Amino acid sequence: MKLPLPYPGLPLRVLLALSLLLAGCVSYESRQLVPSITLSPEDLELNTGDDSAGSTAGVDFGLQVTVNESDSLFNVEVLPGVRVREVTPGGPADMAGLQAGDVILRVNGTEVNEPDTLAALALQSRESSNFAFQLRRGTAVLEASVVARSRSATSAPLRELFRSDPLATRAGYETALLQVRDQGEISAARIVELAADSPLRAADLRINDVILAADGTPVQSAQGFINSMLGDYALGDSVVLSIYRDDEIMDRRIRLWDPGRRINRLSLRPLMFYESSQASQQSRFSLFDFWLFSVYSFNRSESEREHQLLGIFSVSSDYGELVEETVQP
Repeated sequence: MKLPLPYPGLPLRVLLALSLLLAGCVSYESRQLVPSITLSPEDLELNTGDDSAGSTAGVDFGLQVTVNESDSLFNVEVLPGVRVREVTPGGPADMAGLQAGDVILRVNGTEVNEPDTLAALALQSRESSNFAFQLRRGTAVLEASVVARSRSATSAPLRELFRSDPLATRAGYETALLQVRDQGEISAARIVELAADSPLRAADLRINDVILAADGTPVQSAQGFINSMLGDYALGDSVVLSIYRDDEIMDRRIRLWDPGRRINRLSLRPLMFYESSQASQQSRFSLFDFWLFSVYSFNRSESEREHQLLGIFSVSSDYGELVEETVQP
């Protein structure tokens, strides 16, 4: 028995060849831009706030400085003092009236010509105290009393809350030790946060559920589970999770977050050609493209658009304009 061809008169080989040719002319990319994420190690080295390590020694002036170079582009010269680049709002320098652009000449009588000098003065002081800043603003030399704050009083040691997966499962986890019947004490990943669009919600997973395994592979830690979801699976894949809830173990199938896909290139030259890039916000389209010229072409770069006919007639819209602005100090 012979099956009827979808198009009488066309051999099956021709149809297969056309299908393969069309598939080779089309390429895809993610519908949404997927950011890259740096995976954290299992054990984090955090600042413990120990003064003996020098992490919180000294005081904080609440400003950032740089070398005091001349404003000329043709005769760059390093002038005395250090220039204030940024002042922390509400910080000691801000409360004393210092502004970005001021030039600090002396602190407590000590000449300050390098940023390292100011950093050394801050590091040598252990307690909050007054510092006499002599500074130049324009052609006026001023004096300000800066009440520096102790770094140990303004900073606190870091502590870990949980591990976050903002892509595949869009949830937060912590490593949990628990007793499971017939398994003894095991280490797993407990759900502590669920985003509104987390795929775990669709599978009826809840906060405080404990993930024991993924596709039969035991989960040893929160970071290990995140590494597995982002490294062993592709976005959009299905995963069977073993969940421990209310002294019961159950399986739930989830589908990892899927960014979708879109056609970013279609080449049927000389009939037509289309190419688009979401990252650069550019796209090209042409009809009857004969390489040297095309009957019609369209180019888009962000909000700029250009239409061309026969390579001769061109219409453009929404072109940007370069405007020189002068910023008053």
